[in-house]
Amino acid sequence: MTVTYDKVALIGLGLIASSMAHAIRAGGLARVIAGHAKTAETRRVALEIGLCDTVHETAAEAVKDADLVVLAVPVGAMGAVAAEIAPHLKPGATVTDVGSVKQAVIDAVAPHLPPGIHFIPGHPVAGTEYSGPRSGFATLFQNRWWLLTPLAQADIGAVAKLRAFLQEMGANVDEMDAGHHDLVLAVTSHTPHLIAYTMVGVADDLGRVTDTEVIKYSAAGFRDFTRIAASDPTMWRDVFLNNKDATLEILGRFTEELFALQRAIRIGDGEHLFAYFTRTRAIRRSIIEAGQDTSAPNFGRSKGTP
Repeated sequence: MTVTYDKVALIGLGLIASSMAHAIRAGGLARVIAGHAKTAETRRVALEIGLCDTVHETAAEAVKDADLVVLAVPVGAMGAVAAEIAPHLKPGATVTDVGSVKQAVIDAVAPHLPPGIHFIPGHPVAGTEYSGPRSGFATLFQNRWWLLTPLAQADIGAVAKLRAFLQEMGANVDEMDAGHHDLVLAVTSHTPHLIAYTMVGVADDLGRVTDTEVIKYSAAGFRDFTRIAASDPTMWRDVFLNNKDATLEILGRFTEELFALQRAIRIGDGEHLFAYFTRTRAIRRSIIEAGQDTSAPNFGRSKGTP
């Protein structure tokens, strides 16, 4: 048993926080796990399944005496939560978050936190399309990256302690500047999600293709788009509104590439298409070689899984 923090408070009990709770218990990383969720139903379920030792109606109650506070709420709610918990934070406590946008979170949270609190923004690059307190599992973070974007004045010891805690949950930890993080994630996550939402929306709007045909004849490509597009609407609304500049930049680049491919198809430039697809295929191989996905048949889905 390697206790890193005596008490951990999870504010928001969705996929990431519930997975953290399971991983913390599996590794014996904390003596007490406190939780808070906005809805009574989520709090009821969290207690029913034993997700946390205590579950509280308010975030302020949950963070009392906590050594580590994890903000696992939508990006748009971070500022209000920080303002609520600020007067109740234990001196010397560490506050982190799991939002996939970092600069906007820093701008929203940092001004509310009192001196002596270690604010270390973070982002686990892991997830599924599921949400809620029942969706978590202890191995979600195994061999997945957890990015930290410490502020310039961050305490080195506090950062090292949080890093060790995340590594004990199985994550690979890296650090980067918040602005660079937001650009990287606009490429690897945010814009792909926007494209997935758009493609599913196009299929829905195409009157010559019926709903039953879209569902019945979904090939792997469209099916994977629908998996991505099933992600939490509130979370993704906040991501795009709070990472606007980087997402629009990458979306502009995507549009340019799409126009080039459109032209190649129109004029029958097979050489251009083959070269482009060969280059992008190599990127897929690199992701597999890095251990961030599987080369197993059907993308590792178990037989019968949609």
